[in-house]
Amino acid sequence: MRHGLVCLGLVFFAGLSLPTEQQQQEKPKENAPATDAAKPAAATTAAATAGAATERKNPVKPSPEGMAAAKKAFGYDCAMCHGVAGDGKGDVAASMNLTLKDWRDPAVLNALTDAEMFDLISKGKNKMVGEGDRLTPEKTWGMVNYVRSFAKKEAAAATAPKS
Repeated sequence: MRHGLVCLGLVFFAGLSLPTEQQQQEKPKENAPATDAAKPAAATTAAATAGAATERKNPVKPSPEGMAAAKKAFGYDCAMCHGVAGDGKGDVAASMNLTLKDWRDPAVLNALTDAEMFDLISKGKNKMVGEGDRLTPEKTWGMVNYVRSFAKKEAAAATAPKS
């Protein structure tokens, strides 16, 4: 009986300590250093991802209901820094000595695609905390429409005849 346990122990121990031929072949792959050939593939993937991000189109068309919902969310979450009119002069921005872009300026908004703006709203940037999962993708796209409306309002006001 004792001899059987010793043999069983040796078989068990030997099975744990000796890697199989397949494990020996797989191990170098796991520990292989990154080669120069892998780097361009990663760079290509990153570039493709960045390209895909800028190519996404806003699937949400501006509507009175969507703009009203976005205005409400903007008032709660964004206006404290970006200002009620999107001028970048909110109270929190001033108290933190932040210089924010004026969303009323068409040139500022034209420099961003809808997809880039969507990502800024979702993920945030620098000290700005992103909305993340607090806004559904549909509501985030609606926010993109709302922010773009600041420049349209300013352009309309600039071209309106003065009385």
